[in-house]
Amino acid sequence: MQEVIIATRNKGKATEFKQMLQPYGINVLTLLDIAEDLPDVEETGTTFRENAQLKAETIANIVQKPVLADDSGLAVDYLDGRPGVYSARYAGEPTDDVKNVEKLLTEMERASEDERTARFICVLAFAIPGKETVFTEGVSEGTISLEPAGKNGFGYDPIFIPDRCNETMAQLDQEEKNKISHRYHALVAFQVWLDEQIEQGGK
Repeated sequence: MQEVIIATRNKGKATEFKQMLQPYGINVLTLLDIAEDLPDVEETGTTFRENAQLKAETIANIVQKPVLADDSGLAVDYLDGRPGVYSARYAGEPTDDVKNVEKLLTEMERASEDERTARFICVLAFAIPGKETVFTEGVSEGTISLEPAGKNGFGYDPIFIPDRCNETMAQLDQEEKNKISHRYHALVAFQVWLDEQIEQGGK
């Protein structure tokens, strides 16, 4: 496998994927690098897995190349798992990270310190035309801060404090974030699967 297309136009997410797959010598492209007329895949699934599968298989069937897609989001216990699959558009359309964060913090104003537990969840779907889609999952546990801090992340990173950290995800540098992020854990599981395929191919 020499080339993989990451089904995203999010520059921050694209950077994370490229850094994590670099050791494999795989040429990583995103939707920003290929044809501009590719459709936006409507995320009609009710779970992260369904949405990741929709994106990966739709794009793979169009470009006829391997495609890696993720669906990820924030699940807050105090909010009964919200915003969940609606994380990117929690405050409505068009998507707006600042408004999403503001809405979530407003809804958590009455939450006590021990009620602020949350987790980032990422499900990866790897689709190759004509083959069965492969799924891996990663989770990063943490808590929601009282106010945003940091400029190194995107989405809910400025208000998510990972377990065993004293800073938000957006205050960590990229290398630190990559070691603990939900996408990192999902990609580690994907790397394990990749290694197995390489090993089997060499037998």
